[in-house]
Amino acid sequence: MKGAGPVRALIVATTTALVTAIVPACGSSSPTGPDATGTLTPLALTDDWSSATPAEAGLDVTRIMDLVQRARSGQYGRIGSLLVVRDERLVVEEYFNGWSAERAHTLQSVTKSVTALLTALAIQSGQLSLQDRVTRYFPQYEPIPEDARKEALTVGDLLTMRSGLDWDESIYPGSPLQRLNDCRCDWLRFLLDWPMREGPGSRWEYISGNTILLGGVVGAATGRRLDRFAAEALFAPLRVTGDTWVRGLPDGLPHAGGGLYLRPRDMAKLGAMVLDQGQWQGRTVIQPELINLLTSRVTRGVRNWAGHSFDYGYGWWLTSDGGRDIIAASGAMGQWILVVPSARLVLAATSDDDSRWTAPVEFLSSHLLPSVIAR
Repeated sequence: MKGAGPVRALIVATTTALVTAIVPACGSSSPTGPDATGTLTPLALTDDWSSATPAEAGLDVTRIMDLVQRARSGQYGRIGSLLVVRDERLVVEEYFNGWSAERAHTLQSVTKSVTALLTALAIQSGQLSLQDRVTRYFPQYEPIPEDARKEALTVGDLLTMRSGLDWDESIYPGSPLQRLNDCRCDWLRFLLDWPMREGPGSRWEYISGNTILLGGVVGAATGRRLDRFAAEALFAPLRVTGDTWVRGLPDGLPHAGGGLYLRPRDMAKLGAMVLDQGQWQGRTVIQPELINLLTSRVTRGVRNWAGHSFDYGYGWWLTSDGGRDIIAASGAMGQWILVVPSARLVLAATSDDDSRWTAPVEFLSSHLLPSVIAR
């Protein structure tokens, strides 16, 4: 099977690159602590979400409670949060192992899917297109090593992980990822100088550097550094708060491949917006055709996780379970946003456990989808 290991960003906890990441405690009302007697934690009142009990949302209470009890007992490793949304209503919000609603959590490579949403917003504004050549956005880096293949590299190639860079995402002494992790250097220069292996569009290869470079393109195209563009164009409409980015060179460049921290509630908002074709609470944030593009299958069968074959689209993963299509954003150590359109269901989960990092895929299949009561 291809690539059974976890999705790897530049693991920000260990990188020695010049970065800054301050994770503030933020937010207001918070769920109370879990009830050891075997009940769900009461949902906090919030202006962001309407809420429902599992029964009101058409979910089997027994299966939901069994899932939460298993998480509390440590069956799914060091899970930090588990949120379930159905029909735009928050149904389950549970925190474990010292985590709470106020704390932003590393997203690892879920950041890549957020960067894809930001790319869509730049396209929507007319400032960028999938066909744009990447090198045109970096005249300050001339001369870029002359290679017709690199000159042909497009925004679409970066989004679909078909850049053609001569790269191995594994971490080993001297590997591209290890060198970038340890580089106190200009990340964009590092990537623009990196050699090509083949023509762009030729082959799928998961490369965190693709998305870091894409973040630089979006920043150059919009005239706003990626984190600032995100705050204005995506996070403000969704009322996301407390977002933090790992940043490096040049000029505080956000790590677009794995450096975003969000509260789990805000992860769930992103999933709900994708579920609703780019809408959040009745307002169109991203045009439906762009959401459909990002979540369309480009390369099939590139990973197999928790018994599910995963395809790759434009920065988002696609799989299925029991005939239901699933849209996914995935990050190392167990960060997931899982969207099931046919069930009107969103799961957001965070964790700090590489040994059980696919657990959310497992319990989506074993508990959440079977809990959906036919209407």
